[in-house]
Amino acid sequence: MLEIKLFILIVIANGAPIIAREISTKFLGGDNSCPVDGGLKLPDNYYLFGPSKTVRGIFASLLFTAVTGLLLNIPVPVSLSIALFAMLGDLLSSFIKRRLNKAPGYNMPGIDQIPESLIPLLAVRSQLELDMLAIVLIVLSFIVADLVVSYLLEKVLHKKHTK
Repeated sequence: MLEIKLFILIVIANGAPIIAREISTKFLGGDNSCPVDGGLKLPDNYYLFGPSKTVRGIFASLLFTAVTGLLLNIPVPVSLSIALFAMLGDLLSSFIKRRLNKAPGYNMPGIDQIPESLIPLLAVRSQLELDMLAIVLIVLSFIVADLVVSYLLEKVLHKKHTK
């Protein structure tokens, strides 16, 4: 049961920035968040993380994950750790993709899922006495779920743009 709760928290932590962006765009009149990297470009002329990694997204991840954790009876410090380390994993994957000359939003299977699911689980491993099998199963479940959802969203968005 703990593994399912952790999977849910990782999904929420990683999905919250997208939900916050959509809410902001639809109800607040556009993208009103600043990039975490402040628009900094490195000597390779690419952003450190990119414009889609925002302060609003990190805040949303922390808030939504903490609330979900409360509902799942997970201690707030554990939920916040999961959100924080999921966002650090997401920033790491964005950093890697920028260095590989990939555009923001470009999907790289593995790079887009492993850091943002593995790092938070490793961060709370000792607190929750997680074994490596549980961690591997949660990470694999997250990879599959993320790839399926990404594929389905791409199909829906592509249909909208081709009508």
